[in-house]
Amino acid sequence: MQDDDNILSFLAKENILGEDVLQSVVEKRQDTGRSVIDILKEDELVDEDALNKIALFSSGIEFVTLSPEMVDPMAAQMVSYETVNKHNLIPVRKEGNKLYVAMASPLNLAVRDKIEAKTGCQVVPLYATDSAIRQAVMYHFNVGNVTRQDIVSLRLKQSPSERSTQAKTKFKSSNVADAPVTRLVSSIINGAIDARASDIHIEPQEYDLRVRYRVDGILHDAIEIPSSVQQGVISHIKILTDMDISEHRMPQDGHMTVQFHGKEYDLRVSSLPSVGGEKIVMRVLDKSVGLWSFDDIVTSPTDNEMLRSLIKNPYGMILLTGPTGSGKTTTLYSVLQTLNTPEKNVVTVEDPVEYRLNEVTQVQVNPVAGMTFANGLRSIVRQDPDIILVGEIRDLETAEIAISAALTGHLVLSTLHTNDAVGAVSRLVNLGVQPFLVASALLGAVAQRLVRTCCDKCKKAYQPSKQEFGLMQDVAGKDGDVTLYRSKGCNACYHTGYYGRKAIYEILVITPEIRRMIITGCGDDEIRAQANKQGMRTLRESGIEEVLAGATTLEELPRVVDMEHR
Repeated sequence: MQDDDNILSFLAKENILGEDVLQSVVEKRQDTGRSVIDILKEDELVDEDALNKIALFSSGIEFVTLSPEMVDPMAAQMVSYETVNKHNLIPVRKEGNKLYVAMASPLNLAVRDKIEAKTGCQVVPLYATDSAIRQAVMYHFNVGNVTRQDIVSLRLKQSPSERSTQAKTKFKSSNVADAPVTRLVSSIINGAIDARASDIHIEPQEYDLRVRYRVDGILHDAIEIPSSVQQGVISHIKILTDMDISEHRMPQDGHMTVQFHGKEYDLRVSSLPSVGGEKIVMRVLDKSVGLWSFDDIVTSPTDNEMLRSLIKNPYGMILLTGPTGSGKTTTLYSVLQTLNTPEKNVVTVEDPVEYRLNEVTQVQVNPVAGMTFANGLRSIVRQDPDIILVGEIRDLETAEIAISAALTGHLVLSTLHTNDAVGAVSRLVNLGVQPFLVASALLGAVAQRLVRTCCDKCKKAYQPSKQEFGLMQDVAGKDGDVTLYRSKGCNACYHTGYYGRKAIYEILVITPEIRRMIITGCGDDEIRAQANKQGMRTLRESGIEEVLAGATTLEELPRVVDMEHR
């Protein structure tokens, strides 16, 4: 009865149940003699998360608001990174023979027993959220700390050829988890995922092998591996990705899939022979990206409405432009998910197919087998498609087939490498497409960039200087009453001040007036001036609006946008 009273007090304190429902639970307990937890379960009065909280409270397990600073580094290292990562936990402190461990699932007795057997200490479980534990793990088990012992072990190995043979043997054996080279490569990959990296660069230098992560578009140093173990690391990556480990003079491409934190990631791997040895670059693709919706990607209400109106057209061509890595493919995939309904036949031709989309036919370009963009597109048109995505228009043949498809009742989506939206028009013309065909087929062109967003954990408001206000006065207005934000940097954002990225857009809608200008051969400047009159927001204006909204900083914009071009 005392336990039930404590649970009722907990329910009231945490506001888990309303007063009326709580009172009905009290009455049922008195009338039936059933326990409070039985009533909550059988009457389905709370969800599973609430039941977990109640169970933890009943077990006397303390909830902690965990931060990296709360964790004693010596205590953290008492448990292996493999255990910490697999079960999402981290030791917080050691007091005598007691080891206090923050756990996302503190009722997991098997894991607690495993830690006690390994450390010889009595485990005192603490409950913390998944995200808080991951942040603490990222801080205390960074990739450098995790790999230090493995690097020392690898230094003691034999010659490079023997290490390569040993790596291959261990990969195929049941002891793969015990191989130092395996743990080293695994920790490099896991460290990249923890750091939210889009790419991993493994670069041979004169005295070492440098590992860098590209996070939010910027490369950061991760670790340095002695050059003496270079061959073992690269050979193991080649084995994992089905490359030829005996080939060192020709570039190779490979692929592998890894699971981490309960999610699946695709790694597209490229090797390139260089003077110092082979350089490896791994593109990290989160397979759950397919869950991103159009509204998650195009967050500006103005841009969202304008782009939606373009993609509602039953036929015509829409082009996305921007440099490599500006998020064009992600935007196109979100568009496809919006358009992909049971009555539509959606077909893509891509190089490479980066993400698998349900109920979409995706074709991989393979020039060696004769499957080029043009050949693939020519075949797709005969597959009765409603919507066609062409990964990139690179030549006149592909452009002409795509435009022909757009003019014969298909909605065609594709990308071009141009600096702005208006440049898409002149790019098609320069490829050799007749201006009247461009004018007839093109619905709109969308230029895109990715700007880093402020870290919410350390974001602070400030008043801009006169010089800063002058850079954005045409967008902000003339009163000067503007508050901006910048982040000083913290553990959550690796002291960069930024966490994540978002897209900004410049959307050119082909109106009748602009269509006439294209046919008559008007240049980019003239078309741009007309588009601005019609209300087109430039990339610069879109970026400044995000600065004014507190999403990014004024210092970030010049990295991706021409601030002088008004």
